[in-house]
Amino acid sequence: MASACRLRLNFLLHRRFSSILSSESAPLSSRQKTRDALKLLQSEKNPERILDICRSASLTPELHLDRVAFSIAVSKLTESKSFESIRSYLDELKTRPDLRNERYMSHAIVLYGQAGLLDHAIRTFKQMDELGISRSAKSLNALLFACIVGKKYDEVSRIFMEFPKTYGITPNLDTYNTVIKALCESGSSSSVYSILAEMDRKDCKPNTTSFDTLLAGFYKEEKFEDVGKVLELMKKHDFLPRVSTYNVRIQSLCKLKKSAEAKALFEGMLSRDMKPNSVTYCNLIHGFCKEGDLEEAKRLFNDMPRKGCVPDSDCYFTLIHFLCQGKDFDAALKVCKESMQKDWVPNFTTMKTLVNGLASISKVVEARELVGQMKERFPKTAGLWKEVEEALPL
Repeated sequence: MASACRLRLNFLLHRRFSSILSSESAPLSSRQKTRDALKLLQSEKNPERILDICRSASLTPELHLDRVAFSIAVSKLTESKSFESIRSYLDELKTRPDLRNERYMSHAIVLYGQAGLLDHAIRTFKQMDELGISRSAKSLNALLFACIVGKKYDEVSRIFMEFPKTYGITPNLDTYNTVIKALCESGSSSSVYSILAEMDRKDCKPNTTSFDTLLAGFYKEEKFEDVGKVLELMKKHDFLPRVSTYNVRIQSLCKLKKSAEAKALFEGMLSRDMKPNSVTYCNLIHGFCKEGDLEEAKRLFNDMPRKGCVPDSDCYFTLIHFLCQGKDFDAALKVCKESMQKDWVPNFTTMKTLVNGLASISKVVEARELVGQMKERFPKTAGLWKEVEEALPL
């Protein structure tokens, strides 16, 4: 009887909200519904409306795009402290027959962690038996990851020690890598040695992710001797350093404002005929920008095409921002034009700084041209740009 009532409720909810995402010409596919839902969720702030949009899209964790929509919705609801809405919505989804599986439950567990509702994540994991859903390392790993998302690192250790025995789950490589991530994020990277020893006893071989995460942890804690030990461990396990490992080391050094050392490591890559990728360059560019060496950042940026690397939007935005901060407005304009040709437009604050900067070096024509392009591309911000335009010299 209760099951029939839930099905009836789901039908009524679906019919009620289906009009939010609809087309007069033809029914929307599930992918189109999700895309439309994503657009609506980006600007929506009302908690009830956010839930209506999600219900209308009939989201499922089977699809990547749907998982993105779930995550955005939960983030928005968390920002507005609508925790009861998160709880009721995720619990409501458990009644959908198509979501009564470990995949959905694992996704719900992570979403609870994202919202800071770890007690509900644990409750969801425990109630899988009641719902007739079997557990595996997948749902255990989701619970461990939920702890990391919620920054409850002590709970990672407790769950890892207790739950595999209690629920008869054999940890897999992802389990161990998640625990390694938690230890490194919490400043306890040295504890990973015992995890690696356990993996050896259980005949579970670490992979590149295991070592890359540990390297990042030791760099973060500035334990450089341990960095050397990890590199030796990698050799022992027959792991040759890959581009991903170099990228982790380069990024870590840049975060510590040791970009010159990162550049030396980069040159070591090249001497070994190892091809860097765009991530390698972007990490270095960010590092040199933060240290105020804009000339080196520009050299690296200009070198990327020669090495077959394409900068992503974040790389463009970073360089434009710091060039403006360094008052190199000519270079910033050049990089900005290239970025906008790819439909990557920096945020309003950066663009306003660039416009005012161009005006300050007597490039008012170029400044007004940029304002015109921004007003055309983003009509909703035309009022803000009008104020900027009116303040420009004649």
